[in-house]
Amino acid sequence: MSEAGGGRGCGCRVPQRASWSLVAATAALYLMLATTVCTAGAAPMSREEKQKLGNQVLEMFDHAYGNYMEHAYPADELMPLTCRGRVRGQEPSRGDVDDALGKFSLTLIDSLDTLVVLNKTKEFEDAVRKVLRDVNLDNDVVVSVFETNIRVLGGLLGGHSLAIMLKEKGEYMQWYNDELLQMAKQLGYKLLPAFNTTSGLPYPRINLKFGIRKPEARTGTETDTCTACAGTLILEFAALSRFTGATVFEEYARKALDFLWEKRQRSSNLVGVTINIHTGDWVRKDSGVGAGIDSYYEYLLKAYVLLGDDSFLERFNTHYDAIMRYISQPPLLLDVHIHKPMLNARTWMDALLAFFPGLQVLKGDIRPAIETHEMLYQVIKKHNFLPEAFTTDFRVHWAQHPLRPEFAESTYFLYKATGDPYYLEVGKTLIENLNKYARVPCGFAAMKDVRTGSHEDRMDSFFLAEMFKYLYLLFADKEDIIFDIEDYIFTTEAHLLPLWLSTTNRNISKKNTTSEYTELDDSNFDWTCPNTQILFPNDPLYAQSIREPLKNVVDKSCPRGIIRVREESFRSGAKPPLRARDFMATNPEHLEILKKMGVSLIHLKDGRVQLVQHAIQAASSVDAEDGLRFMQEMIELSSQQQKEQQLPPRAVQIISHPFFGRVVLTAGPAQFGLDLSKHKETRGFVASSKPYNGCSELTNPEAVMGKIALIQRGQCMFAEKARNIQNAGAIGGIVIDDNEGSSSDTAPLFQMAGDGKDTDDIKIPMLFLFSKEGSIILDAIREHEQVEVLLSDKARDRDPEVENEDQPSSENDSQNQSAEQMLPLPQTVGLADQESPGNPLESPSEPPSPADSEEAAGFAPSEQISSPTETQETAGLDGECTDLDNQLQDQPETEEDPSPNVSWGTKAQPMDSILADWNEDIEAFEMMEKDEL
Repeated sequence: MSEAGGGRGCGCRVPQRASWSLVAATAALYLMLATTVCTAGAAPMSREEKQKLGNQVLEMFDHAYGNYMEHAYPADELMPLTCRGRVRGQEPSRGDVDDALGKFSLTLIDSLDTLVVLNKTKEFEDAVRKVLRDVNLDNDVVVSVFETNIRVLGGLLGGHSLAIMLKEKGEYMQWYNDELLQMAKQLGYKLLPAFNTTSGLPYPRINLKFGIRKPEARTGTETDTCTACAGTLILEFAALSRFTGATVFEEYARKALDFLWEKRQRSSNLVGVTINIHTGDWVRKDSGVGAGIDSYYEYLLKAYVLLGDDSFLERFNTHYDAIMRYISQPPLLLDVHIHKPMLNARTWMDALLAFFPGLQVLKGDIRPAIETHEMLYQVIKKHNFLPEAFTTDFRVHWAQHPLRPEFAESTYFLYKATGDPYYLEVGKTLIENLNKYARVPCGFAAMKDVRTGSHEDRMDSFFLAEMFKYLYLLFADKEDIIFDIEDYIFTTEAHLLPLWLSTTNRNISKKNTTSEYTELDDSNFDWTCPNTQILFPNDPLYAQSIREPLKNVVDKSCPRGIIRVREESFRSGAKPPLRARDFMATNPEHLEILKKMGVSLIHLKDGRVQLVQHAIQAASSVDAEDGLRFMQEMIELSSQQQKEQQLPPRAVQIISHPFFGRVVLTAGPAQFGLDLSKHKETRGFVASSKPYNGCSELTNPEAVMGKIALIQRGQCMFAEKARNIQNAGAIGGIVIDDNEGSSSDTAPLFQMAGDGKDTDDIKIPMLFLFSKEGSIILDAIREHEQVEVLLSDKARDRDPEVENEDQPSSENDSQNQSAEQMLPLPQTVGLADQESPGNPLESPSEPPSPADSEEAAGFAPSEQISSPTETQETAGLDGECTDLDNQLQDQPETEEDPSPNVSWGTKAQPMDSILADWNEDIEAFEMMEKDEL
């Protein structure tokens, strides 16, 4: 997972022997825009309101940090729903995401410099003492080199940077003697064995105690790493070298960056997502600015600012030119293939690219930054948070949201660059949404599904390291901060490194490998800092004029999808390319267009129909490109048809005191009983049934009468349980898994099937909770007796009152084994529209996200396409672009279609047989199976 962050600097040349004050001045010059520009598009925010919002951010941080220290410390992270710490090995594995946890009090270290930025100097001093007293870096645990570098090494260095600053001021930290720096140096040496490869690229993981390859290390066999994983080391490692004088760290990080630059695709100047650390071959050849690559680009620009090495700026500018040429399709940023950069690699975007507008601000390219940021904001206004991935027509692709800070980061930088109060209103919206939808009694909980509002029992350390830092700085005036923030550069995890490092211990042997591999075009580089006259040509409405056309891009316009609009052709009267959603096999004009694109319609002996594309038969290269896009769209649309047959997850929302609707549990639906997507939600107090398994007539009907009955899974069919509690007068039922410790975090959700008989007699709603989610309700009953819940298709608005009450956790003790029929439901952290019928997800250990493998994300085999010249398709959909609000009334992210089959002439083809022909299609669109992120 690449947590792209922000920093200070611009694309301006700084002399190699410049003093640190000059570097600071050039970095600060860019941000002086904040005092010179104020657009009239939004009313100025009063200082009183800014202070009020800043104080609100402080209170929110106290709520998150205080609950971590009370309920989780010294564990790495807080589990805010169960009010306990997440300790590696004591909770069910979440896969790669757990590689950030090293039993080194991750959240505390990641929060050190945030405490100083938020003026909590006494708490900072106490936190540093705790780190020095309690944290052990010699644990027998395998961790991510990337995450440990940006979070722990970066956190220690950021803490050290501000500790020496406070010591110089003379009030705090007078006892400090570089202890954090010594810990950072110890950790740096523990990470160095990861670089023992022929390429110089580091292994993705390392054992803190045993290093690499030793039998007891349990790592060292990996062959691939992500570009960001290998390319996001230079700031922390160079800072460590310059703080300590040990040059080895900067040398290793430079060697890794040099190798990535050498291996870029020369004709496109793009890099892929994952690379073989031994051979240097690209494993995934798609390229973008989101997950897997993001902070590689960020660190090239910031390494130039911090280290003063022109080669880093030259490389960044070369890459940036390629990004804007191929990946940027304003306001979208779409992945392409490094060998065929005119072809899109996917039709969705991941949330990590939200950092890119902030990086564009530092580059000085404001217009596309404003455009992309506004598009992202419109998505947030639609879903309350930025989904982990969303499609080019702004539907949810992966529905989870782990409280990522990248959008807040870009909002901060755009405000600093423009002074436009519009971005203060954006920040205010972020604060309101966090408090309204993510706040729980024990902190802030990640969103498992932005559509239902359900929570996930996680609060990642980057939430405290970055989110509150950027939000506070957004509303703070210069006098609100006890030091000059412009004297520092932000790492990707928002840790602060002083700019004076640029002239400290500069004895690193540097070799400018940039010019050896490319002819540089000076026109591509910005050698001077941007100024207000360039960015805002005497127009106070500049930023607003850019945003305005994008106001309705999400909800009220037909998005252009993946097609690059050829404006010149359209102005001349030419028709736009045929879209797969508009195609009809009985339309002669459409068939003629297919022929022009090199696409043939073939009728097979078994009655099926295939679409085959031969690029060499297309009328022109442009038509061939349109044909490839048409084939990709057809695959996407056909897969979508299958997904629409899935029942979406439901929500169980605890609305009584002290929860007030702030705890939302993801629940599996039933194929019988009241359909919550078509009827009003069911609200009531909960009561346990007797017998608890609900497999016979209830002996306590008076207890469940008019209430929602809790039943344990096992010993009989779900429908039988439903009938028994319905006969006792229950208004709804919640089935709790009897498999102790089961959780929707680590297992795919289920939809409960009937018993093979007519279930029309069941009129009450039935939902399924795993053991962990069910135990939250059972614990609440034990502590508060009267617990009221809401059963619905998605979470409703919560009570604005916030109470800070403990939620003690316990495990649900049960021994019975399940005897019900279970139908798999795609995992609900963004997979509701990923799984195809008949291909259930096989219990992934980690909810898919941009930081996970695409194989784990539940892609059907049919979505993995290969052959550049022969693409076989057998499906098409008719449809028009309509208002998304109308499309999403019952199931917010899918379009209703009653049939899984598509009519071709007079025959309807089964979708599974159609998909069978797609396993060897278009190499240009192949999505590689493994993603180290």
